Amino acid sequence: MLRLSTKSRYGLRAIFDIAYNSKGKPTQVKDISRRQEIPPRYLEQIFRNLTRARIVGSKRGPNGGYFLLKHRDEITIKDIINAADGAIEVVPCTTNASPLSRCHRSEHCAARTIWREAQEILSKFLGSMTIADLCTKAEALGVEKENNGKLDLSI
Repeated sequence: MLRLSTKSRYGLRAIFDIAYNSKGKPTQVKDISRRQEIPPRYLEQIFRNLTRARIVGSKRGPNGGYFLLKHRDEITIKDIINAADGAIEVVPCTTNASPLSRCHRSEHCAARTIWREAQEILSKFLGSMTIADLCTKAEALGVEKENNGKLDLSI
């Protein structure tokens, strides 16, 4: 069974939450944690990787929190997975970067060609889906947006 790690899944939910609820303002971990039901300490660990990957930035202080460094239509699902876990591998022998790619059967393994093709298709698909796409899906599902408890005085 192919599974994404908890880091990747939670990272995606956290970035979605910022894009969907923040209105461009920094969002505090406690708010993301509450809405997405992710432990705040684990979320902080995930945000370190997302910060290193230049997907999010952070601001300290009472109005601080995390914010997107790119527009939500420029952040792909693949970007988040790569930041959280590294490159997507269906099986270890599909990339030359993996030490397991040196398997003595790798040059004559028909199954390896299938795994490589599956990996390319999955990578291409996840690279084509953006956080903006996820926000559109959430709106279609009727997912409510939260104001972070702040008054919206726009007219």
